[in-house]
Amino acid sequence: MCDDDIHVGLIYDPTVSRRTFGLISMAAAGGIATGAQAADVVEKDVEVKTPDGLADAALFHPAGKGTWPAVLIWTDIAGLRPAFREMGRRLAAQGHVVLVPNPFYRSIKGVVATPGFDFAKPEDRAKVMGYRAAMTNDGVDKDAVAYLAFLDAQPQTDKKKKVGVQGYCMGGPLSFRTAAAVSNRIGAVGSFHGGGLTTDKPDSPHLLIPKTNAAYLCAVAKNDDEKQPDSKDILKAAFAAAKKTATVEVYPAAHGWCVKGSQVYDEAAAEKAWAELTALYKKSLV
Repeated sequence: MCDDDIHVGLIYDPTVSRRTFGLISMAAAGGIATGAQAADVVEKDVEVKTPDGLADAALFHPAGKGTWPAVLIWTDIAGLRPAFREMGRRLAAQGHVVLVPNPFYRSIKGVVATPGFDFAKPEDRAKVMGYRAAMTNDGVDKDAVAYLAFLDAQPQTDKKKKVGVQGYCMGGPLSFRTAAAVSNRIGAVGSFHGGGLTTDKPDSPHLLIPKTNAAYLCAVAKNDDEKQPDSKDILKAAFAAAKKTATVEVYPAAHGWCVKGSQVYDEAAAEKAWAELTALYKKSLV
């Protein structure tokens, strides 16, 4: 699901970089913000100890006193970068403690999608796919436990409320794995153009659904659905069999539509997905 024709638009966008790393003050009408005023959100670069080392990550939470439900974000194949920091800031502004780790910390620190990165280039694609290959299922599960423990250790986290996890492309399956690995804490899962949620292998993410205690939102890209039209039906059947609350919807947008910086970014569809995610968290992180 993360092949080169799907990700042809996954490129480095310097405008997103400047917007995220600069001093931003972006407010939006109707209370839906694509960024947050600097005074509203605290952002920190942190390190999370895992069984395999130290994961560099970004932590966000609302400014001021209080506690809020936590959210873990799994990035797509291009890793932690400005577009995902912006997501973390936006979620924090909505009232969450958010952790966005570098999923490839075993292989590289910092930003993977540096200026000039293009998934369509064989050398760039091979590099990041190699980083992904270093993430075993067991390693991902241990990472999930470590990330949730880190979030719960933050004084801003409301540990009486469930935690959300959301993922993009490869982050979709990782979110499923997180919900199973930390089933006592994860109350909601969001997968956006998730790649490989249903396979014919014994470690297919959809087979983990019965082990979880979460509500789900699976937003499927139209070209992913065209390539694997039975996947949505497999998901729906698995959720029904496990008696899980779930929405599985095919969006009229291409794989990668939720992430700014991609040539296939679709603002209208991305905002719809964000609104659905917001509603899921409001209902489930209790």
